[in-house]
Amino acid sequence: MLVEVTGIGDPALHDYVGLTDVALRTRAEPERGLFIAESEKVIRRALAAGFRPRSYLMGERWLTDLADLVAAAQVDGVPVFWGSPTVLEELTGFHLHRGALAAMQRLPLPSLDDVLAGARRVFVLEDIVDHTNVGAIFRSAAALGVDAVLVTPRCADPLYRRAIRVSMGTVFQVPWTRISPWPGGVASLRELGFVVAALALGEDSVALDDLASQAPQRLALVLGTEGDGLRRSTLTQVDKVVRIPMAGGVDSLNVAAAAAVAAWELRAR
Repeated sequence: MLVEVTGIGDPALHDYVGLTDVALRTRAEPERGLFIAESEKVIRRALAAGFRPRSYLMGERWLTDLADLVAAAQVDGVPVFWGSPTVLEELTGFHLHRGALAAMQRLPLPSLDDVLAGARRVFVLEDIVDHTNVGAIFRSAAALGVDAVLVTPRCADPLYRRAIRVSMGTVFQVPWTRISPWPGGVASLRELGFVVAALALGEDSVALDDLASQAPQRLALVLGTEGDGLRRSTLTQVDKVVRIPMAGGVDSLNVAAAAAVAAWELRAR
C-alpha cells in the first residue's frame, strides 16, 4: 500500500513523529515494541537479521531505488509512506538525507546462553549512556572479531536510532543481549568458562598487550561508562584489570576508541 504523506496529523504516522534525539529521549521505543532503521544499508541488514517492518517512510525517488523492498511490502501488506522532503522533515524533525526509514518490530532478546554459545571474545558494556559510543563499539566488534556484546540494565539501547546508524547496522550482525543483574552477572560469565577482565586504570592493572600475549580461551572484557568509568563493585569482582598503555601525557581514550584498540589486540587467533 503506497500512501502519499501530505500532512503530519495521520495517526498511522505516529512511529515517525519527532525522531530527533531530544524527542526520542522522552519516548519509550522498547515498550512500544519498535525501533527505527535509517538508510538502505541498515534497513537491508535488519531485514536479513529477521526483523519485520511495520511500515516504511521514504522520499519519492526511493520508491524506485528501493523498488524490491516496496514490492515486497505491497505483497505483505506493509504500508509505504512517501512524501516531499519538506513534509518528511516536518514529520520526523530532521532532513531525511539518507532517503528511507523503516519502523521495525522488535524481537525478543535471546538468552545469555544462546548469545555466548561458541563465543570466545565478548564485550560487556556497563552503563554506557551515549548512543553514539554504543553504535561505534558494535561496529568495531563486528569489524575486529568480537563474537558477542552484552549490555547492562542501565546501558543505552543498542536499537536506538542513532546507535543503529553509527553502527552501520552491525547491531543486527553481532549477537547481543542484556545481562542482569549486574555486576552479579560476572559470576554467570565465569560459570560459562569466561575470564572476566575490566578495562580500567589501576595500580594492579596489567597492560593490554601482556594480557593478549597469554589470552585465555574465552574472555569477556568489561567497558565502563563515559566519565566515571567502571563501578568499584565491578572492579572487585572481575578476574583482571587491564589498561591500554598511553603516551603523550594522556591517561585514557574515549570508550569507543578503547574498545576498538582492545578488540584488535585481543582478537582470537
